[in-house]
Amino acid sequence: MSQVTGLDPLTRWRLILGEASDGACRSAGCALSADAIAMDAALDWLYGRDDEDGSRNISRQGGRGDSALTTPQWINDIHRLFPKETIERIERDAIEQYAIDDIITNPDVLSRAEPNETLLKAVLRTKHLMSPDILVMARKLVQEVVRKLMERLSREMALAFSGVVDRRRHSRFKIASDLDFRRVVKDNLKHYDPQTRRLTVEKLHFFARNQRHMKQWQIILLVDQSGSMLDSVIHSAVTAACLWALPGVKTHLVAFDTNVVDLTHDVDDPCELLMKVQLGGGTDIQKAVGYAAELISQPEQAIVVLISDFYEGASPAMLIQRVTELTAQRTLVLGLAALDSTAEPAYDRDMARKLVAAGAEVGAMTPGELAGWLAAKIGR
Repeated sequence: MSQVTGLDPLTRWRLILGEASDGACRSAGCALSADAIAMDAALDWLYGRDDEDGSRNISRQGGRGDSALTTPQWINDIHRLFPKETIERIERDAIEQYAIDDIITNPDVLSRAEPNETLLKAVLRTKHLMSPDILVMARKLVQEVVRKLMERLSREMALAFSGVVDRRRHSRFKIASDLDFRRVVKDNLKHYDPQTRRLTVEKLHFFARNQRHMKQWQIILLVDQSGSMLDSVIHSAVTAACLWALPGVKTHLVAFDTNVVDLTHDVDDPCELLMKVQLGGGTDIQKAVGYAAELISQPEQAIVVLISDFYEGASPAMLIQRVTELTAQRTLVLGLAALDSTAEPAYDRDMARKLVAAGAEVGAMTPGELAGWLAAKIGR
């Protein structure tokens, strides 16, 4: 949800007039909130390049943040803080008036950029502004970041679905959580040094895991593609790709705003999938849940994972009804207010409580935690 809509008139005028109006605003009792300070920093980063006489000072990098913003950070900030129409105006000014186009038009900048999630999000938010040749370079950057995310999650996914620990057997696979601590200590006690009080470990032992035998399950990921959910969109694409590779699991990935788009045919290529996602727009959650219900072949072997901030732009009553119908047929419904590396969501808590009352489980998870949750439900 955009923060600008909740600003009082004095704060709005302070953001419009800039730092020069600080004294007058303080006299009128205007104190900037944390969000307003972030907005001020983002606006000053761009419009602070103008000197008082109206001339352009390209070297000036204003702002009230703890550190100077980079272009990718700035792009991500304005998408988090401002409504869509404001974002479009700010981005247009950045490109047309201030020539800040290093991320979308400058191949040298993209070729030197270190692939990371911040840059990935900036690319996904501005890909519609890129020329075809720049888009090719941006796609390579997206591929590299996605590759690293998939490597990490694939290990967590394999561990989650590998079965329970068997303490009667040992394995050559070295997984930290399966360490046989007692045997390691016992076998290496002869290397204990009383003077330094240190134990030198020459050999490690790890428990084996029983093979998990699963029935055929259907997992449907419904992903809210509004701008505030971009982190979750990225990790949902990676999660779907990892689930796709698991035996016994049929995976669907569906993105939605006011429309529903089935992305399942691209789920094995998360880079291509992310490049197709259209961020922004309204939110019709109940329509997406209704679409998921139509995909289900065996209700008791299906899991619907709704990844959204739960701010329903259509019919809250219909959303609750659809979730109630799913849980009544013994389909598992998990509502995730966030699916990302931090799992720190901002969401409609009232709607979340209603979803729980309708039989859903609601929370926020990292992709690894979701893998563990799914494995526990499937393997029970």
